[in-house]
Amino acid sequence: MQTDVTTQKPKKKGSYRKHLVHLFLLPAVLLYGMFQLYPLISAALNSLYSWNGFNRNEFVGLENFITLFTQAPFNSTFWNAFTNNWTYYFVTVLTQLVIAFFLAYIIYSKVKGSEFFKTVFFLPKLLSVIVIGFLFSLILNPTRGALNGILEAVGLEALTRPWLGSTDTALFSVIFVDSWASIGFSMLIFLAGLQAIEPEVFEAARIDGANPFIMLVRITLPMMLPAVMVMSILTFISSFETFEYVFAMQGASGGPYYSTDVLATFFYRLAFGTVDGGQAIGVGSAISVVLFFIIALATATILIFFKKKDFDR
Repeated sequence: MQTDVTTQKPKKKGSYRKHLVHLFLLPAVLLYGMFQLYPLISAALNSLYSWNGFNRNEFVGLENFITLFTQAPFNSTFWNAFTNNWTYYFVTVLTQLVIAFFLAYIIYSKVKGSEFFKTVFFLPKLLSVIVIGFLFSLILNPTRGALNGILEAVGLEALTRPWLGSTDTALFSVIFVDSWASIGFSMLIFLAGLQAIEPEVFEAARIDGANPFIMLVRITLPMMLPAVMVMSILTFISSFETFEYVFAMQGASGGPYYSTDVLATFFYRLAFGTVDGGQAIGVGSAISVVLFFIIALATATILIFFKKKDFDR
C-alpha cells in the first residue's frame, strides 16, 4: 500500500516582504484622500442640498446649479468672474510664458552671468504672496506709489493711472504682479526642456547651415512640446484657481466694481458670506464643482492636443 506524500514548496523567505513596500504609500494616500478627495466629494454633495447657515437642509438636486446660471445676481456675477478667469489665462500665456521661454533660451545659451540671472528671476517665487501683494499695492498707489512717481519724474504724466482703482487696469495689474512672481518657475521648466535636447541635434543643424531662427522654430520648439504641455496645463489651472493675488491686492470683493472678480473670490464670498452679505453654501459648492469640471475638461483637451502633436511628429 502506497501513501501519497504531498510536498509543498517552502515559501521563499521574504516573499511576503515585497508587499510591505505598498505600506509606504499609505501616508501619501491618506493625506491625498483627506485634503483632496474628501473636500471634492464633500463639495459635490453640498451642492445638492439647501442650507440654513452652516446646517444642511433638504436634498434639492440640481437647484443650486440652476440658481447659479439663471437667477440674478448669481448668473451675472458668475459670467463676469468666468470671463475674468479666461482673461487671466490668455494674458498670462502671452506675457509670463513667452517671456519665461526667452529668458530660459538666453540662459541656455550660456551668456555671461546666466547662473546669477537664473537665481534672481526665481527669487520672487520664494516670497510670500501677501508680502508681494502688499508691496505692489504700495508701488501702484495712485498718489504716493513709486510707479506713478517715476512716470512723472521722466515727463510721462499722461501715463499715470490709478492702477488698482480703475476697471480698465486693475485686472491687468494683478496679472502683471502674478506673472512677475511666477516667471522664474516657468523659466526653470522651459530651461529643463531645453537641456533635455541632445546638443548633437543643434550641432547637426548648424552643419546643415540652419540659422538660429530656423533652429528655434524647427528644432527647439517641437522638441520642447513636453515642457510646453506641462506649462500650458499648470498655467490654466493656476489662472482658474487664482485667488491669493486678487485677495491680497483687491480683497474678496474683486473690486473695483467686480473688475478683478474671479470664480475663486466669488466662491469665497458665497461660502463665507462676506462682502456681499448673505451666505449661500449650496451655490458656492456648485461653483466649486463647475470649476472642477472646467479644469478637468481643459486639462484633458490640452493633453489630447499635445499628444496628437507628438504623434504627428
